[in-house]
Amino acid sequence: MINAPDAAALIFMVAVGPSMVVTALMFIVRPVGGHKQLRPSDSSSFLFTFSICLILAAYLLGVLLLEDLVGLSQALVTLLTVLLIIIILLPVVIPIILVFFSGPIAPSEEAFLPEPQKEESVKSEQDGEEVILSEVEDEKPVEVDSLPASERHKRIAQLQAKLFQAAAEGAVRVKRKRGPRRGEDFTLMQALIKADFWLIFVSLLLASGSGLTIIDNMGQMCESLGYSDTSIFVSMISIWNFLGRVGGGYFSESIVRNYAFPRPVSMAMFQVLMSVGLLYYALAWPGAIYVVSVLIGLGYGAHWAIVPAAASELFGLKSFGALYNFLTLSSSIGTLIFSEVIASGIYDYYAEKQAALKQHSMGTMAGLPLGEDESLSCEGYICYSITCGVMSGLCLVAVVLSLIVVHRTKSVYANLYGRSQA
Repeated sequence: MINAPDAAALIFMVAVGPSMVVTALMFIVRPVGGHKQLRPSDSSSFLFTFSICLILAAYLLGVLLLEDLVGLSQALVTLLTVLLIIIILLPVVIPIILVFFSGPIAPSEEAFLPEPQKEESVKSEQDGEEVILSEVEDEKPVEVDSLPASERHKRIAQLQAKLFQAAAEGAVRVKRKRGPRRGEDFTLMQALIKADFWLIFVSLLLASGSGLTIIDNMGQMCESLGYSDTSIFVSMISIWNFLGRVGGGYFSESIVRNYAFPRPVSMAMFQVLMSVGLLYYALAWPGAIYVVSVLIGLGYGAHWAIVPAAASELFGLKSFGALYNFLTLSSSIGTLIFSEVIASGIYDYYAEKQAALKQHSMGTMAGLPLGEDESLSCEGYICYSITCGVMSGLCLVAVVLSLIVVHRTKSVYANLYGRSQA
């Protein structure tokens, strides 16, 4: 911001700076023991960090609006940049306080990961019960899932006890399960043959692909509507994208832990918002570019807070990296189809049509080709309204797919979070 004309230096800093920091610090990062290292200050530390993130987003949005509406002098830009750096550095206060100003830590809190022998013994005990638990899932009546949480756990415990007793007496032969069930650890190959995984993938392809298409074409959309400075809208959609990631994660965590609803419910809700924003632009209503920036930014960002958590809950953490990276392909595939085929094709069609009309109105031959120094450009809402209308419908298809996942995974989330509700 201080050296605005030197764009190359800024891009180089953004590209290289974070990598240098990560590479320098990776050698002093140590493994931690998860819940064994919980501290009373953890919740307040996370709350402080999230608050700073929200303040940073609001600050950037305010500066962008001021710069667009009023115009800022170089001295004021420098001052605002210094304040920005201070806000960015505020979270460093947390580790400084924990390291230098916190009291002595109990040895149990500093314990690393459990010893392998203990892990193996616990795992063997769990494997011994795993088959019985899978049998319970097969034998329990369908109506059990619709019971209140306390009654449901009571009925499942009774059935489990009967199966344990019958298996011990040899009265029944418990069949070995042939693969993991929802909520257990899947490999990528095991997940690829599950309908839930592909439902999430296609839903993500339609919704996040639509969102990324708008983000990629935001500059050209603004130019088609006559805005000379498109950077304000590109920055706005990026800020709302960030707020969607923070807000989407918080919202989905709230409905899962408080109501034991499947997490894809929140994904369906944000997909509805995206569909509304795209339809608003397609109908060319007033302020459409502002509405689509807010709703698409929120919805697209929320997907990437909700999907990783949902994937870990439904398919486990053992192969989470492979599962998550495969799911991220959906966004790239979606934008390749929607942006390169649909959006570009429609834009070029209307750009050629408008160019032909201009030539005709000037009394020249309609089929005269453009000169080498000329380029096709489209003006008006029509350039992207049809594209937004199509993607609005695709987002509604994504909503239906997400709700199918919700219906199929109700029992998983009831088992994961219903106990805390009871």
